Amino acid sequence: MDAKSEGDHVEVLRLWILGVLLLGLLGTVTELVLLSHYEQPLQLVPVVLIVLAIVAFVWQWFARDTMSLNIILVLMALFVLAGFLGVIAHFEGSAEFQRDLDPSMSTWELLVKVFRAKAPPLLAPGMMLQLGLLGLAYGLSDRRYRERAKRIFGFARVKEQVR
Repeated sequence: MDAKSEGDHVEVLRLWILGVLLLGLLGTVTELVLLSHYEQPLQLVPVVLIVLAIVAFVWQWFARDTMSLNIILVLMALFVLAGFLGVIAHFEGSAEFQRDLDPSMSTWELLVKVFRAKAPPLLAPGMMLQLGLLGLAYGLSDRRYRERAKRIFGFARVKEQVR
């Protein structure tokens, strides 16, 4: 495969990643708003991050500049962090509720109840993690980052073997 067709394949994959990512962003922010996930200041974090990401992706689509791409990468790293912190916040909220219901339960019983709780759903913030990783894949697969990585790490061009 020559360099041009390889680059074309990567660009097609990038467009698919962007499409899936935007679908996930729009779906997630819609769900968060419908669930009133903005009643406490901490609950606004994913909503604000998603709105900022949508703005950054629209900016990047039209400008195609390095600044917008760097902002996307920073935002996506924040998505990953928010995903991990969100799981912790959901765990704490659910554990506090379960302790209020039955302060005498054992640690194991508490863990089982928290993992099975429907509200707040323990792993729901994992969606932010997934969106962040998709966004990082999109951003880091940009031609400019691929070329920089080749220069920095001295990647040797591996030719595809004939099958």
